[in-house]
Amino acid sequence: MDYISVIIPVYNRIIYLKRAINSVLNQKYKHFELIIVDDCSDENIKEIINKFNDDRIRFFKNSKNKGVSYSRNFGIKNTNYDLVTFLDSDDEWLPDKLIKQVEYLKQNPDINLIHTEEIWIRNGKRVNQKKRHKKNGGDIFIPSLELCLISPSSVLIKKVIFEKYGYFDESLSVCEDYDLWLRTTAFENIGFITEPLIKKYGGHPDQLSKKYQAMDRFRIISMLKLYHNKNLKYEKKEALKNMILKKSNILLKGALKRKKMNDAKIYKKWIDDLS
Repeated sequence: MDYISVIIPVYNRIIYLKRAINSVLNQKYKHFELIIVDDCSDENIKEIINKFNDDRIRFFKNSKNKGVSYSRNFGIKNTNYDLVTFLDSDDEWLPDKLIKQVEYLKQNPDINLIHTEEIWIRNGKRVNQKKRHKKNGGDIFIPSLELCLISPSSVLIKKVIFEKYGYFDESLSVCEDYDLWLRTTAFENIGFITEPLIKKYGGHPDQLSKKYQAMDRFRIISMLKLYHNKNLKYEKKEALKNMILKKSNILLKGALKRKKMNDAKIYKKWIDDLS
């Protein structure tokens, strides 16, 4: 029997956390441990966890607020099993999520990372994804350059991925998932289940995507790191270079328009280094 380590990083969000935990405990696939990493919340997360009274739940609390990447990485390093999955504290799994992913992996043993389609809820209403958000499996590196096409809440990962490509980059304030998936998709074929198996919620004010502007800045940092990987195939390296230049030029124009000269110097250097 394949056991799974489920990791939920959380900072406050008690009202959402209860829903997330229930969606894990209500999975048809029962063979898992649930690791909850409290990123030094102001709210009493431990009290909420105790009310579930489930011995599959393991609770950890960071000594200070260290961010979602640290919390996920801490969870990974404290897992007992070789299959790892994540759930953001404001998202929700559908009951078949784990069982269908385990079945997929049994049928596709060479796949090390699998994700699923998802349902998007914004401000309490279901919304349709745009064409640019279309998800897929196989070699998805080049389509993934534009923006993140894998939701952390939808993945099931074999630990070998972290051994080969590293953990979430704790220096990135946002786009840490984009960064890890980029390192992975550069060399791995990805599994994909076309059925929506998670509900991804958005619109609430504490989302990191609302806090940070110019998200492409962080994506470019990730691409620049990967660009110097000697094992990257020529076609992918060229696609990477073109996307770095495209995004850097857009950011440069915006910085010059807003007279943010320090930012403009950074973007100009990125362009010059690759031109």
